[in-house]
This record gives sequence, structure tokens and C-alpha cells, in this order.
Amino acid sequence: MTIGAAHAVAPQPPPAPPERTKVRLLELVKRHGPQTAQDLAARLEVSVPAARRHLGDLQEQGLLLSRTERPGGRGRPQHVFSLTERGEAAFPRTYSGLCVDVLRHVEGLFGDGAVLKVLDARNVEIAARLQNDLPNHLPLEDRIRRLAVLLTDMGFDPVLEKDGADWCLTQRNCPNLTVARQYSQLCDSELRLYAELLGTRVVRESRIACGQAACRYRIVG
Repeated sequence: MTIGAAHAVAPQPPPAPPERTKVRLLELVKRHGPQTAQDLAARLEVSVPAARRHLGDLQEQGLLLSRTERPGGRGRPQHVFSLTERGEAAFPRTYSGLCVDVLRHVEGLFGDGAVLKVLDARNVEIAARLQNDLPNHLPLEDRIRRLAVLLTDMGFDPVLEKDGADWCLTQRNCPNLTVARQYSQLCDSELRLYAELLGTRVVRESRIACGQAACRYRIVG
């Protein structure tokens, strides 16, 4: 073996292109909620100064904002980065401003309860369409897992976790965010739909439309 061979170093993979790194940063903040530069650098396996440069660019583009927090209310203040409304809009959406306009007119013409009636009627149609995929004779766990697959196809980016006797369904994206921010009835209707499809009690614990990182549902076993 030559001296040169003894000291040879395995080639390192090339760094991700800058734009791809920015996309990954946005995806991480979307998926995990507000993050520090140190958190994001560790997840991306880049230096903290490199992460801060990308974060600065994303702030200038209006996709991220930062605020100062003390961890656990104590300790040294940290800058925490979260998505702006423009940053949220970079992720999949299935509804547009047209839907908001239609619901506004429904509410104006037929009263406050009309929007919920429209959404409940939509639920009946969705439940009928999905019932073949979630038959009542299946064990609850199988129905929950099948529901998660369906929600993935619909752009909700769901994650399932077991918590004692319960299941927790976390939706890391809201395809209907524009509507949900103006009409909480959409979220109420979604909650009732899940309970109907699964045939059990479902409790919502957090909501993206309220500024939280994810929509989280507890499915009571």
C-alpha cells in the first residue's frame, strides 16, 4: 500500500443546491413547527452559519418570520423561525378564494348555520365514497391506518402514533387552510367526518388554522 493510498479519504457527497436547501428548510418548519437555526442545521447536517444564511434569504422573501423565545421560559433567548401565511401557501392547497366567496354568499343568503349544513351534506357524500375503504367490520386500528393512507393522497401529510389506548393522528399540512382560517365550520365538519368513518370518539387537540404547527386528532380506543 502506498503512503498516498493510506491517507486517501472517501469522497464526500456534494452539498445540496442552495434552492433545494431552502425548500428542505421550509419543509422542516412545516413538519416540525417553529425551529431554531441550531435545530434546522442539525436536521439538515449543515453548519449553523449556513442555515442562518438560508433562513435570512427566506425571511427576505416573506416565507419565514422569527421571534425570540426563552426555552421553557428560562435560559438564554433564542430566535425561533416559523412559516408566514405566504410560506404556508407554498404547500399544497385544494381550495381557492372561490370557495371562500361561495361560502360567504351561502352564509349571507341563508344565515349562520347554512355553511355547516353545506359542509355536513358534503360529509355525507365523502363518507359514502370512502365507506368501501373503511368497512365497519374491520378492526379500529385497520380503519385508522386506511384513513391515514387516504389522507396522504389528499395532501394532509398525516402521521399516526399510539398513545396508550388511543391513537393520535397528526396532519402536518392543511390543504384547505385558506377556507379553514375563515370558516371554522370546515374543521368542525372534518372532526365529525372522522368520528363517523371510524365509528368512535375523536377529539381535536390542535389546529393549523389557529396558528399551531399541526392538526392533531386523538382517536379514543
